[in-house]
Amino acid sequence: MTARFVYMFDEGNSELKELLGGKGANLAEMTKIGLPVPYGFTISTEACKSYYDGRKSISAEVKFQILEALGKLEEKTGKKLGDPSNPLLVSVRSGAVHSMPGMMDTVLNLGMNDDTVEGLAKLTDNPRFAYDSYRRFIQMFSDVVLNVDSFYFEQLLEETREKKGYTSDPQMATEDWREVIKGYKEIVMKHAGRTFPQDPKEQLFLSINAVFDSWNNQRAIVYRRLQKIPGHLGTAVNIQSMVFGNMSNDSGTGVAFTRNPSTGEAKLYGEYLINAQGEDVVAGIRTPQPIATLQYEMPEVYQQFVDTCQLLEKHYQDMQDIEFTVERGELFILQTRMGKRTAQAAIRIAVELVEEQIINKKEAILRVDPDQLDQLLHRRIDDSYERKQIAKGLPASPGAATGEVVFNADEAERLAKDGKKIILVRTETTPDDIHGIVAAQAVITSRGGMTSHAAVVARGMGKACICGCEAIKIDLKSKRFKVGNTVVNQGEMITIDGSTGEIMLGEIPMIDPQLSDQFQVLLTWADEERKLGVRANADNPEDAKKAIEFGAGGIGLCRTEHMFMDINRIPTVRDMILAETYEQREEALNKLLPMQQKDFEGIFEAMEGHPVTIRLLDPPLHEFLPNKEELLVEVTRLRMKNASSKELKEKELLLRKVRQLDEFNPMLGHRGCRMGMIYPEIYVMQAKAIFYAINAVMQKGIGVKPEIMIPLVGHVNELKEMRQLVINAGRQVQEETGLEYDYLIGTMVEVPRAALTADQIAHEADFFSFGTNDLTQTTFGYSRDDAEGKFLQAYIENKILPENPFASLDQEGVGKLVETGVKLGRETKPGLKTGICGEHGGEKSSIQFFHDAGLDYVSCSPYRVPLARLAAAQANIKNEQIQRVYERQSIQMT
Repeated sequence: MTARFVYMFDEGNSELKELLGGKGANLAEMTKIGLPVPYGFTISTEACKSYYDGRKSISAEVKFQILEALGKLEEKTGKKLGDPSNPLLVSVRSGAVHSMPGMMDTVLNLGMNDDTVEGLAKLTDNPRFAYDSYRRFIQMFSDVVLNVDSFYFEQLLEETREKKGYTSDPQMATEDWREVIKGYKEIVMKHAGRTFPQDPKEQLFLSINAVFDSWNNQRAIVYRRLQKIPGHLGTAVNIQSMVFGNMSNDSGTGVAFTRNPSTGEAKLYGEYLINAQGEDVVAGIRTPQPIATLQYEMPEVYQQFVDTCQLLEKHYQDMQDIEFTVERGELFILQTRMGKRTAQAAIRIAVELVEEQIINKKEAILRVDPDQLDQLLHRRIDDSYERKQIAKGLPASPGAATGEVVFNADEAERLAKDGKKIILVRTETTPDDIHGIVAAQAVITSRGGMTSHAAVVARGMGKACICGCEAIKIDLKSKRFKVGNTVVNQGEMITIDGSTGEIMLGEIPMIDPQLSDQFQVLLTWADEERKLGVRANADNPEDAKKAIEFGAGGIGLCRTEHMFMDINRIPTVRDMILAETYEQREEALNKLLPMQQKDFEGIFEAMEGHPVTIRLLDPPLHEFLPNKEELLVEVTRLRMKNASSKELKEKELLLRKVRQLDEFNPMLGHRGCRMGMIYPEIYVMQAKAIFYAINAVMQKGIGVKPEIMIPLVGHVNELKEMRQLVINAGRQVQEETGLEYDYLIGTMVEVPRAALTADQIAHEADFFSFGTNDLTQTTFGYSRDDAEGKFLQAYIENKILPENPFASLDQEGVGKLVETGVKLGRETKPGLKTGICGEHGGEKSSIQFFHDAGLDYVSCSPYRVPLARLAAAQANIKNEQIQRVYERQSIQMT
């Protein structure tokens, strides 16, 4: 049986998304429910895969099915492709499985040539419209298919307007467009080395090839990597009969959302342009009108559109992003899809859809991407500071940012790599600017509206964005912009507020965000659904308080070395390290003990009885000392200057100690429990500080649940000895104070041997906490700093690795060690508590894995706690769904 590659719109439905792409599936579904959709057909994602399998060539079978579908389209519309008396014109659009706005290519008005333009002029009695449509087609086709840069066409058009004294395209007459078309054809010949194709079928197949090719263009690859969209899916191609919003003043085109994509408010939100074609709205060439004003321009069309929006939202049970065209007073729906939205809007929409009884709580939890929550947990402008506003545009994406002004996407990317915070300022962005938007803190455009490319992409990334700021006049040659008499040069600092559209000079302080009631409601629902506990990594009372504020159930990692790095403590820490005798070291440790005790008291009080896992000192001691090379230079300088013998002796002693502690590979050297084995007095001091703090806090009537963690254990004997050291310190403090308390002693599993011998180590452990940062380093044999700085990005780009294993858990390797450690540990102690405290504890796919592996909790930074709470709930709900499917299949089989 011959494989099927092409489907008419009335042959599909929304369930065929993998085959027809998101756009094709939705066009089929809208056709099915009776909406006014211009007819057409979809070339499936399977045809795209066949195209790449055939070395970027459309097979004879696929060509046959396309021509067969074209015949059905011609029969349905009563028009024929290439027929001068009644020409069929079509759009050729990409349609991937997952929405990729602006990342792939589109061709409109296909079928136009020197003959059909005359036929269209007669049929519509509007030659100006016909020739305008033809010049648009030549420009778009040449750019997308023939690879002739649009710049040449725009330059010619601008020169023609200036020569004739026009200020806008609608002023151009029929003869003007004929003149432009002649010039466009000359551009094609010069830059493409061929005449512009006149055969509509040749145009069609060349365009289909171009759309398939755009699946692997640079901007699409970058976007897929950002959104974690698989590269093997391919794109579908939608061939749809054209309707024209640029036919007359009772025609128009627009884009609208059924709810506000920035705030989530249940109110129609969007824009339209009278007498314009579809790409004009999203391209940002003209600043459009708010959708609400359409009710005054075309009241009947507006009401029909409102009714259609309500129907689509109820049908799809979610906020929709809808493209529409009005042709001579008749409404056509060109596309609907799930609308991209900010985190704030996603949460409000999800909660309100539950309140409106459209979806249930579990579905609402699944509707919000945990990664988006970062948008809500960043700072905003402190309103107590004066704002030196210089301009105001459309508030296209909320949030605030400060950075240096940059006008070029490549330069933005380069400067961001150098660690600079930048704001990308453009007349308008195009999909080719994607890398610059990724690198920027925020985006400003002087043209375009709330549904322009910049706005949609920035909102999806959670970046602040201001569009349509026509007050700023950009001079790319001089690398500056002007607002009245104010000049802002590249490199100068500005602040923007994407929630208000304000642009301000200089840097303005920010303050922490306040979370909405709906946000708290959604997380309460998530807490009801999740089985996985969520803790925070916190090293001081301030972070501990923040963790509680964000709903953490305890602290999963308190890194005590961070307490040593306080500038006021460094001298005492160095005294401890430089000590030549036990007595000297003990003297320094006695000074450090009350400092650490005070820290632990603050953390215990902030956590109010929630468990606190404290990791004893882990990093190598040389990290607390000056850089060896810098110290050597200083000693040499002192010797040459005949410095005082006392100062020189101190520096020489310091240099000698640095050299003694210097290691070839510090990550695998004298750190963690290895240091505790050689200098047990350091761990004794820390343990006593913990126990004294427990005593002090309990006497205030505050509950304490301490968990003391021994780092970097690779052999059970290390833990056995360190455990006894902690127990002895605890007994000593309990005898001194007369107060008894419970505590746990466990270990951090961060080397492969610990995971592989977890059954032995569990004899000495009350809990395991998997330190997946170091476990990833030791499993791969990668130094993270070197890998990320030198070769890891190339590995990801060349698909050696699917993604950065330090950001998303390597489930096949590191994950297998985690599963092994949990399994072996619980064979020895069935009730063994297990958690994870690496950065993976705040990453959604890793959280799904930890849920499946049976861990008790994950721990992450305080600001990622809400993300982890939501992701943990989603993990449980998804598993329940899978289980229900499995049970149904089992019943059917029996």
